Amino acid sequence: MLKLFKRKNKDIFDRLDTNNLPKHIGIIMDGNGRWAKKRGLPRSAGHRMGAKVLEQITRDAGHLGIKFLTVYAFSTENWVRPKDEVDALMKLMTEYLDDYRRLIGDDDIRIRIIGSKEGLSEEILQKIDVVENATKDNRAITLNIALNYGGRDEIVQSVRKIGHMIKSGDIDPDLIDEKLISENLYTNYMPDPDFIIRPSGEMRLSNFLIWQSAYSEFWYSDINWPDFTRNDLIRSIVDFQKRNRRFGGV
Repeated sequence: MLKLFKRKNKDIFDRLDTNNLPKHIGIIMDGNGRWAKKRGLPRSAGHRMGAKVLEQITRDAGHLGIKFLTVYAFSTENWVRPKDEVDALMKLMTEYLDDYRRLIGDDDIRIRIIGSKEGLSEEILQKIDVVENATKDNRAITLNIALNYGGRDEIVQSVRKIGHMIKSGDIDPDLIDEKLISENLYTNYMPDPDFIIRPSGEMRLSNFLIWQSAYSEFWYSDINWPDFTRNDLIRSIVDFQKRNRRFGGV
């Protein structure tokens, strides 16, 4: 599959150092509403188009050799949006989960949902279990969908778990370190993101992977997410490969 992808996209691969790829990319899928408004469409149309773009970008990332892709789908703060928009987003998520076999096709994609289960319907929770179990042995790329996710809330949940361990006598408070906190985050099974992409022109994290992104590289663009393409993904990675990542060193 990778050889075929390379052959069809030779001009792109000529610009890319396949030996220096980020292992984990995070994407804040922003600009769906603005994309729809610009075209006189309801915001739900932008979210639906954004979901189609996610399908393609996930496949492309897997073919490139990216092992983990985490996308910001719905934040803990998004519940305050108009009810019709929230309902449309949840309906779209339900459809996405129902249709996962067609969405991943022959690609070896593992799907994980990260975030708080509080507030999600029983129907969505059951569908999440089905999809995660059905794709758990897929290895080419792991797609993490951050649903009802907030970075601060994630850290609170981690601290709460550790607090229960202390209360039960399983650990000594003096043994708490960064590793222990990381092990109790939603992302404990993957490396921290090397690279975070945010389209739409906004230049902030918006409570996305705030612990994990301590040393992430960032790439911002005025492109709205529904207009994001394979070429934009490649262009961002090429830019990443020009960075000198020192991790506090010289």
